[in-house]
Amino acid sequence: MTHDPRPFGRLLTAMVTPFAPDGSLDVEGAAKLATYLVDEQRNDALVVSGTTGESPTTTDAEKETLLRAVVDAVGDRARVVAGVGTNNTAHTIELAHAAEKAGAHGLLVVTPYYNKPPQAGVERHFLTVADAVGLPVMVYDIPHRAGTAIATETMCRIAEHERIVAVKDAKGDLTASSWVLSRTGLAYYSGDDAATLPLLSIGGVGLVGTSTHFTGVLAKEMIEAFERGDNAAALALHRRAMPLFTGIFRVPGTMLVKAGLNAQGRPAGPVRSPLVEATGAELDQLRRDAAAAGITL
Repeated sequence: MTHDPRPFGRLLTAMVTPFAPDGSLDVEGAAKLATYLVDEQRNDALVVSGTTGESPTTTDAEKETLLRAVVDAVGDRARVVAGVGTNNTAHTIELAHAAEKAGAHGLLVVTPYYNKPPQAGVERHFLTVADAVGLPVMVYDIPHRAGTAIATETMCRIAEHERIVAVKDAKGDLTASSWVLSRTGLAYYSGDDAATLPLLSIGGVGLVGTSTHFTGVLAKEMIEAFERGDNAAALALHRRAMPLFTGIFRVPGTMLVKAGLNAQGRPAGPVRSPLVEATGAELDQLRRDAAAAGITL
């Protein structure tokens, strides 16, 4: 199956979901944050309601409201990808239909988590969702969260579906990814900020990032340098960004991204339980990581 080699551009950020001080959805803040990420951090697309967006603790109605706000804010100049993955195929399809109606340009569908289906179940889940919608699908392979990896043979089979076009690759197995890239037309996006350059070297096309709330410009420059064949510049940018590429995950990334955005005076607000607010010490460490990358928080 032949697909657009970069169906969602080169750089995407898995956007946090801004909340008001009382914990309710901050719709205006979401629009402002999306605008900042696209216009200042150079994102080609945004993922809303991913794990970083606290999708486990937002309601279906909130997900739809958030998506509409982001599409209205930046949908004319960036693609908006809706996270609709759950461990219930029927519920995933419901969320996918709602996202399609709300104007999403694509869907992010994670491997069903916790219930650990066999590969036959993983395959059927993705194909059933892709059959049910008209939007392009990015498959999210993140076994350390989902509890189940998408096997190479499974990935190659589901790649035959015309609407399964991309992978957010957080497997941490470049050999497996290389095999899939050699056998399919799937566009591979790193799901681990620090692994972006290695993934590009085997045929990946970009990044769905978390630290890119702050490192978007650096990450975009790194990807562009690699694409024009300037490997030395790409490597230098990779090494410069590494303290924040990795430091953002010292605790769950959502906590530190929101702490950093709040410190900058940008829309973010609190996290929802069971996450907790980053401590002062954790924010101080994040500031040191950012400073090491040449970024001020």
